[in-house]
Amino acid sequence: MRIDLNADLGEGFGPWKMGEDEALMDIISSANVACGFHAGDPLIMDNTARMALARGIDLGGHVGYPDLLGFGRRPMQVDTRELQTYVTYQLGALAAIARVNGHRLTHMSFHGALGNRVAADAELADALLGAVKAFDPQMIVSSSTSQAMERAADKHRLRIATTFLADRAYDKDGLLVPRALPDSVIKAPELVRERVRQFLDDGTVTCYTGEVIAVPACSILLHGDNANALELAWAIRREIEQGGGQIVPLSKLVD
Repeated sequence: MRIDLNADLGEGFGPWKMGEDEALMDIISSANVACGFHAGDPLIMDNTARMALARGIDLGGHVGYPDLLGFGRRPMQVDTRELQTYVTYQLGALAAIARVNGHRLTHMSFHGALGNRVAADAELADALLGAVKAFDPQMIVSSSTSQAMERAADKHRLRIATTFLADRAYDKDGLLVPRALPDSVIKAPELVRERVRQFLDDGTVTCYTGEVIAVPACSILLHGDNANALELAWAIRREIEQGGGQIVPLSKLVD
């Protein structure tokens, strides 16, 4: 099996550090980088792009609500047209920084509350993926399981890469359960490894309420802001490699 190992990075702000980005880059093959709205700033984006290039890691834009105080995890009432400009603005910022460093943006994903909303709202998914298409029709869209996202990507002829979230609980429809629920974020490395092994062996995940559903993913994602993200990343990588898998960047897996 060839699979991408992905993490959300670049989520500090100014002097405030979030996560062990440099260490994680020795483990992963692709990165979703905050573009300054929910976290991140120009210098962090620049440093992250440089590190990704040096390690041969795919660079992706992690697009969210303009919500630094809430880390992009609070729902916001924003007009769809305005949200489209947010998508363009964030991708454009990171793409410019990547370009001057000799790197390029290969993919994008939606963060936090915006990501949860897009995954469940077909109309919004259509509008925002339309903005992605207008920005770069070659962009890969990285997404957790979502019929809304898959249909919108198909309509706009965008490549979509389904991602298995190793450290987040799923509902029976394949969407992420709210973080307010207990154990919605899975922190124990042994539990994460069990979930990854089930996914690698069977292509399934056991949902929050016990159902087993298929997850046709080509990428495994973990959240870089988790306190033990580095430990989880090593646990996931070992599980993949011990099973004979090969970790490769997202752009090498999506035609």
